[in-house]
Amino acid sequence: SKNALVLDTRNADEFEHSHIKGSINIGLNGSFAVWVGSVIDIEQPLVIVCEAGKEQESILRLARVGYEKVLGYLDGGIAAWAEEGKDIDNIASLSPEEFTMTIQHSKEIVVDIRKHGELEAEGMLKKAIHIPLSDLGQRMEELNPRAPYIIHCAGGYRSMIACSLLKANGFGNVRNV
Repeated sequence: SKNALVLDTRNADEFEHSHIKGSINIGLNGSFAVWVGSVIDIEQPLVIVCEAGKEQESILRLARVGYEKVLGYLDGGIAAWAEEGKDIDNIASLSPEEFTMTIQHSKEIVVDIRKHGELEAEGMLKKAIHIPLSDLGQRMEELNPRAPYIIHCAGGYRSMIACSLLKANGFGNVRNV
């Protein structure tokens, strides 16, 4: 279905290296229900991409939080997609060490997507823009789709969700920490 959203429930590391262009990554290995509820409309029809054997778990966990419009899943996962010669996308990532070296000289805009409480407890980079992941959908128009961005959170799970959302919405130059 043309209006279906591809939801990739694999972990961020797997999604980073290969995913279907325009898909959103929310890994089963993190706060899956919380972030599905925060970033995906409950009426949105979904097609699942997941690790082999995680199809039913993905569908069940979506149903538990009211997401009933799952049209199906990609049989054979991302490997089957690639074998068919379909386009595979990726997201460039930086290690925390590379990030520290890069931000001093970079023209990339840093977006911190942690929660307000995390910033109060841990502080924030001076040159970063703060947009909590839960607000990203409503605040995306504050960002320029042609500008280069580096997205970070505390551990990489939420920043990959944010990167996937930005790329799905036409942001071409997005890197994850």
